Amino acid sequence: MISLNSASFLSNSGFSGISRSVSQRKVLHPVVVAVGSNGRAGEGNVSVVMESTLKDLRDGNSVIEVDSKSAVSGGVQDTNGEDSATEEQLVTPWTLSVASGYSLLRNPHHNKGLAFTDKERDNHYLRGLLPPTVVSQALQVKKMMHNIRQYAVPLQKYIAMMELQEQNEKLFYRLLMDHVEELLPVVYTPTVGEACQKYGSIFRRPQGLFISLNEKGKILEVLKNWPEKNIQVIVVTDGERILGLGDLGCQGMGIPVGKLSLYTALGGVCPSACLPITIDVGTNNQKLLDDEFYIGLRQKRATGQEYAELMHEFMSAVKQMYGEKVLIQFEDFANHNAFDLLARYGTTHLVFNDDIQGTASVVLAGLISALNLVGRTLAEHTFLFLGAGEAGTGIAELIALEMSKQTQAPLEEARKKIWLVDSKGLIVNSRMDSLQHFKKPWAHEHEPIKNLLDAVQSIKPTVLIGSSGVGRTFTKEVVEAMASFNEKPIILALSNPTSQSECTAEEAYTWSEGRAIFASGSPFDPVEYNGKAFVPGQANNAYIFPGFGLGLIISGAIRVHDDMLLAASEALAKQVTPENFDKGMIYPPFSNIRKISAQIAADVAAKAYELGLATRLPQPENLLEYAENCMYSPVYRSFR
Repeated sequence: MISLNSASFLSNSGFSGISRSVSQRKVLHPVVVAVGSNGRAGEGNVSVVMESTLKDLRDGNSVIEVDSKSAVSGGVQDTNGEDSATEEQLVTPWTLSVASGYSLLRNPHHNKGLAFTDKERDNHYLRGLLPPTVVSQALQVKKMMHNIRQYAVPLQKYIAMMELQEQNEKLFYRLLMDHVEELLPVVYTPTVGEACQKYGSIFRRPQGLFISLNEKGKILEVLKNWPEKNIQVIVVTDGERILGLGDLGCQGMGIPVGKLSLYTALGGVCPSACLPITIDVGTNNQKLLDDEFYIGLRQKRATGQEYAELMHEFMSAVKQMYGEKVLIQFEDFANHNAFDLLARYGTTHLVFNDDIQGTASVVLAGLISALNLVGRTLAEHTFLFLGAGEAGTGIAELIALEMSKQTQAPLEEARKKIWLVDSKGLIVNSRMDSLQHFKKPWAHEHEPIKNLLDAVQSIKPTVLIGSSGVGRTFTKEVVEAMASFNEKPIILALSNPTSQSECTAEEAYTWSEGRAIFASGSPFDPVEYNGKAFVPGQANNAYIFPGFGLGLIISGAIRVHDDMLLAASEALAKQVTPENFDKGMIYPPFSNIRKISAQIAADVAAKAYELGLATRLPQPENLLEYAENCMYSPVYRSFR
C-alpha cells in the first residue's frame, strides 16, 4: 500500500487460476524447468542493485546467489478447470455432490444471481430459488453501481463492496474493473484505513487466514484449513503499522484483503490463487485492547525471539505448502521488522515489500515522467525527503540506483544528491552513531538542521517528497520556498490516508502560483487555479504491484531482484501520454490500468529471464501478448 509513515531494498508459480482470453481458444501447457543455483542464463551481466543497502544484513548474499539450502521445488498445478478454461467452454461448478442449488447461490466463486439461465436453473436445482427474470451481467453492474452511489458514507460503500465479494465474486471484479477510478478509493486507500480501524465491528465472515501466537507449532495445519490449495500470491501483515494509522493489530486484515482484490482486478491474478493472511502477535494499541469488539489477541505485542520464531515457522510452512514460487508480499510491518524480513528471506523466498519496494517503484516512475515537464536528467536534480523510514529510504535508494544506472557513476556518488529529514532533523554525518542502519547511507556532510523549512532553504531541492505520515507538514512557507528557486517545483505528498497527506493538491497549486508538479498518495479532486484546470496525480502503489506480481507469476520467477523494480518503473513512466502531460499529470489514468499492468508484467518477466531467475521455459516470444492472455476475466461462464 502506499502506506507512508515516518519512516533501501532487496531483492512463482504455476499457472493455476489464470484464464485465457476469449481470443485465445487454445489452452497453453508451458514446460516448467526447475533451475538450481548454477547455470543461470545471463548471470554474467547481472548487477546487484537495490538490495545493496540490506546486503550487509544478509552476510553479503545476493538474491542472484540462490541459497543452496533452498531447493527449487513445489509450486502449484491447475486443478480448477474453470480457471484455465476459455470463456466459451462449459464448466462444472460442483466439486461436491449436492441435493439442492441453494448451496450454489451461496458459493461466491460460481454464483451468478439472476444471471443464471433457464437451462442452468433446471440443471442445478435452482427453480423456485430465484425470481423468474434472467438478467445480464452488464445490468447487474448497472444496478450495483446505482445502489452503491446511494451511500453517502465511504465506509458504507466499502461494506457493500465486501458483501458483494462474499456473494458473487465475478460480479464484484466486473464492477471494480469497469468503475476502477470511482471504486478504487473505496476498496483501497483511503477508505480501507477506516475499515481497518473498525474491522472488529464490521467483521462478518473470514476473507483470509488469521495466524496468531496460539497457532505456534501448528501453522502448516492452519494453512491446510484454507479451501484453495493452488496459491500464487500471499499478502501478509502483522498490523503494526497500518497506513499512517499505527498499530491496529489483528484488524489490519483489511489491508491484505484489499491488496489481493487489486491483484485480481488490476493485475489479472485469479482470486482463487490469492491468500490474505494476518499474523497476530498482539497489539500495543491500548484503545483496541480495551475495546470489547476487538477481534485479536488481547496482549501486548510479542517481540524478539518469540516473534522471529513465529515468522520463521510461517515462512517455512508457506514454502512447504505452496512451493518455491509463491509470492509473499509483506505489508504494513513496522520499520525494524520490514527491513529484517526482507534481509532474512530475500535469498530463500520470493518476497516483496510493497511499502519499501512498491512505493519506491511508483514514485520513481512519476519522477521519470515529470522530467518531461521540468527538463534535465534525473541526476541533475536534488531531492529532499521528509520521512526516513521504510518508504522514504526505499524511494531514495531506487532513485539513486536509477541515477547510477543512467550516469554509470558509483551508487555512493548518486546518493549525495538525496537528502532526508527525519523527526530529529536533517540526516547528517554528525548523527551517524545514533542512526538506524537503513538511514546511514543518507548521512552527508552538512551542519545540523532541525526543521524542514530551514532544510529546504539550505539544500534548495528541485524535488520535495513527503513520506512522514504526518499531515500538513508541507506548509505555505515550505511550498513558497520551493517555488522561489524552482520554475516548476516537484512536490510529492505521499502519506496516507488523506488526513495524513503533507499538503493538499489545492494548497500545492495555490501556494506555488500554479507552477507545482504535484502528486499525492491519496486521491485529490482536480483543482482550478487562474482559469486553468490541474489534475493531480496519485502515486498509488496499485500502478505497480498487480502488474509486478503478474510478471513474477508468468515467468515463474524464484526471487525478486532490484532490476525488476527499475523495469517496472520505466514501464509505467512510458504509459504517460502528451495529453496527460498537458493536464499536469505524471501518471496515466487508472482507466487504462489493465493494459498498464500487462506491460509492467511483460517488462518484469523479461528482466527475470535476463537475470536467469525465471523457471518457466522456454520464454514466450511475445511476453506482452502472453501476459494479456493470462489475465483473469470475470465474465460469467456457462454451466453444464
